[in-house]
Amino acid sequence: MSSQNPTDLALAGLVHDLNNIFETIQEAADLIGADSKYNKLAATLRRSATRGSRMLNSYMESSMALLEFEVILDSAVEFINDFLQAARRPSIEVVRRLEAGVRLRGNPSAWERVLVNLFLNAAQAMETGGTIEVEGRRTPEAVEILVSDDGPGISAKIMPSIFDAHFSTRAKRSGLGLHIVQSLVRQHGGEVTAANRHSGRGAQFRIILPHVSGAER
Repeated sequence: MSSQNPTDLALAGLVHDLNNIFETIQEAADLIGADSKYNKLAATLRRSATRGSRMLNSYMESSMALLEFEVILDSAVEFINDFLQAARRPSIEVVRRLEAGVRLRGNPSAWERVLVNLFLNAAQAMETGGTIEVEGRRTPEAVEILVSDDGPGISAKIMPSIFDAHFSTRAKRSGLGLHIVQSLVRQHGGEVTAANRHSGRGAQFRIILPHVSGAER
């Protein structure tokens, strides 16, 4: 009889089974891609399966490597573009305002999930398309990431609840996206807040992360 923790065994089994599912999706993408008419769809499926497998496996790891924020942003932008194209939703322009050398510590897939969920939240608010601005900078005390959109903004009525699990203004949504953002940011020692932009329309999410030794160099 195994002495391994039953929870660990169950999680390892889940990871194994889900990786098999991702592999099946990859194989299906290869079959679809044989028809040139579906090349773009096949490429989207391959990238999504690879991204899912990477996130799943990284969940089992504990990484505190220094991460280039721009690299993480590149991956998140690729995901949101793929998602919007596959869902036949209006495109979103992502404008970058990044200070050179902004780095984070932690799990790269976790930070990608943070950005992707913020982008999806913005895309849902901007039903006819729009612009997302991403700023990254270092202050004397912290690393600051700002994600802003030009949607309708957040009503004062729901502002206190937007990070709550299962809170959503849309009946068919799980209401977990912003809760996931808050949970992952806190796991990395930071905080995330939401507000409406002082100038112009839209919402703004601010992530503050304390400097970790070596992270700002």
